[in-house]
Amino acid sequence: MFQGPSALNLDAKGRMSIPARYRDALSNQYQGQLTLTRHPDGCLLLFPRPTWENHREQIAAWPIQARDWKRIFLGNAFDVDMDSAGRILLAPELRQATGIQRDIMMLGMGSHFEIWDAGRLAENEANAKASGAPDVLNNFSF
Repeated sequence: MFQGPSALNLDAKGRMSIPARYRDALSNQYQGQLTLTRHPDGCLLLFPRPTWENHREQIAAWPIQARDWKRIFLGNAFDVDMDSAGRILLAPELRQATGIQRDIMMLGMGSHFEIWDAGRLAENEANAKASGAPDVLNNFSF
């Protein structure tokens, strides 16, 4: 399970370093093989490749009525491999589509990560707080 935030910076080549606390698990369990794709909320999703392959099969089986969503997820998927320094390249097409420039946030979301432009994430969270909690959370408490 991946969880927690990591504030990161892209280098001049558009690479990000995977935080050390995740690097060993991703290297040892998945040989550093990962997949990036877009999310309609304006972030990137980063999956260990076997996890992505399960999702990819499900998405590919969606009916024709969902073809636009297939394009978002499958049509924007890039397989990436961690280099020896634990970095991955965020493709220019994905950076442009999500507004990712230099300052990014990587959020552990259980089976995968979200990668956000830091400013966009802050804006998204502020909007979510202003909108209030959805009804599905009415009975949730710690």
